[in-house]
Amino acid sequence: MNTDVDLSERERAVVNAFQGGFPVVERPFEPAAAAMRERGVDIDAAELLETIRDLDERSVLSRFGPLVNAQEIGGAATLVAMHAPEDRFDEVVDAVNAHREVAHNYEREHPHLNVWFVVSVAEEERVEEVLAEIEDETGQETYNLPKEQEFRVEAKFYVDGPLDGSENDSSDAPDDAAAGVDCTDLGPDVTPTDESTLTPAERDLILEIQDGLPLTETPYADVAAAIDQDLEWVLETIKRFEQEGKIRRIGVVPNHYALGYTENGMTVWNVPDDLVSEVGPEVAGLSFVTHCYRRPRHEGVWPYNFFAMTHGRSEEESQRRIEQVRETMAAHWDVGDDDWDSLFSTQILKKTGIRMAERAEANTESR
Repeated sequence: MNTDVDLSERERAVVNAFQGGFPVVERPFEPAAAAMRERGVDIDAAELLETIRDLDERSVLSRFGPLVNAQEIGGAATLVAMHAPEDRFDEVVDAVNAHREVAHNYEREHPHLNVWFVVSVAEEERVEEVLAEIEDETGQETYNLPKEQEFRVEAKFYVDGPLDGSENDSSDAPDDAAAGVDCTDLGPDVTPTDESTLTPAERDLILEIQDGLPLTETPYADVAAAIDQDLEWVLETIKRFEQEGKIRRIGVVPNHYALGYTENGMTVWNVPDDLVSEVGPEVAGLSFVTHCYRRPRHEGVWPYNFFAMTHGRSEEESQRRIEQVRETMAAHWDVGDDDWDSLFSTQILKKTGIRMAERAEANTESR
């Protein structure tokens, strides 16, 4: 299936190659390009860097660099649903979006709960305060749906072409394990720690890289200079953060809308409680499922306890993928029509990103 964006063969290879697994070394584009050549893509370090720059300038990429795991940096985030009456929709949405703690907000297709937003805070107790303020301002009840168990967060979006994994997968959805190029073995040899707080230097590093790396031949050295740290410390800390889960992965972060993944379906399921831990890993194993969580029900309003986000490049592809989720569920329990739903987003109401500075600052200690 072709995407809507016009990409050259080389550009498709680069998008597919490094949605993770980018090397953490002083001059990373050299080994990255060499690894691509080993997989049959004719490209050198300068061409790889220039291609990523061009994709970034054209907004095919959201950014290039580490994808920071906010959950491991400090503070808390939660998903919240609410009803905005049709005749007051804009008024209610404006009140919600006025809160700086609201990072993302989407309108979704649902007969009652049509507004879905993420609240991100430095202190966990602030969540309930924000929701109380929103309820007081709008007169509408909020339904807090915090993540109780995470099975997958792996939003990778491949395009047809080199390194998409299709040579090892007969289905239309590339196998994530087969797609791309993995250079995570390159870089300093570090030992993960169990520290949950950040040092001031680590906080400064996170804030410097959260929006991406400089698109230069020596991005990590440029980061080191920006925060007045040694290059080796930056390389070792980023590598350690990757192993500890503070960084989910390092590489290109595609703009999935630009790649044609316009169908965003949040499937929700009323899974028997004793089967969630069994079903979760299987659904998470489907390569096109980008987010997969257990969340609480709300009696009388929201009967679903399991969320699986899928993306498709057409309505037909999206429906096929949702059906694969249903088939996976059906292998474990008798799924009735009332046991699941699919909520497609109809518009983005707000998207500012997680405010990392406040969360990191609140979780920083001297040691």
